[in-house]
Amino acid sequence: MEEFQIETAQNVTINQNVAGLGDRILGYIIDSVAVFVYLIGINLLLIKMDVDMRDLWALYLLVSLPAFLYYVLLETFWNGKTLGKYVMKTRVVKLDGSNASFANYFVRWILRIVDISLTSGGVAVLSILIKGNGQRVGDIAAGTTVISEKRKVSIEDTLLKEIEEDYMPSYSQVTVFKDSEMQTIKNLYESARRNGQHNIILQLHNRLVEVMEVTPKETPVEFIGIVIKDYNYFTQKI
Repeated sequence: MEEFQIETAQNVTINQNVAGLGDRILGYIIDSVAVFVYLIGINLLLIKMDVDMRDLWALYLLVSLPAFLYYVLLETFWNGKTLGKYVMKTRVVKLDGSNASFANYFVRWILRIVDISLTSGGVAVLSILIKGNGQRVGDIAAGTTVISEKRKVSIEDTLLKEIEEDYMPSYSQVTVFKDSEMQTIKNLYESARRNGQHNIILQLHNRLVEVMEVTPKETPVEFIGIVIKDYNYFTQKI
């Protein structure tokens, strides 16, 4: 899973996990199945209703419209997700990590014609592999990408970390927190960095400053990282 960095207007650097090509293909298959099942259901319903042939095509076009607009509608109203993206834990975002707008989703949807429909997905796959930050042609035009929200589980997820012998802590005030509170802080911090939620990082930073009664010189993301490391120092070394 590749990563790329963004830096927000608040000078907060966020690492985004680019959705893997395999996850995107599987998500596309799930979405295609969902659209297919919907269309089959609509056909069966119309047949059962015994609709007059003169009205059948007009009615069919009307009820099949949601399938035609499937991607742009779901991504717009489901925060960058479709059913396939939800299952695969991926999401469309802007390159700066913020939520995409309807205009972004619309451009991506229109260019599916080039990316997928006319080339059977060949252009999309080639573009994603070449760009390296998860962008197909539609994403390049829309200024978006697709990120993975899957959680990487490793030793890094635990509160305890090895501290260098010569490490010098910056904030002794971290001792006001309990282990459970610091674990919550760390989980929020890691999740916010992973998902590009810089607003949560700023809120967490402001809360820590308030509780610890300090005036940090570091950027919000650096300050929170130091607080977590300092807590490890004081709980392990003293």
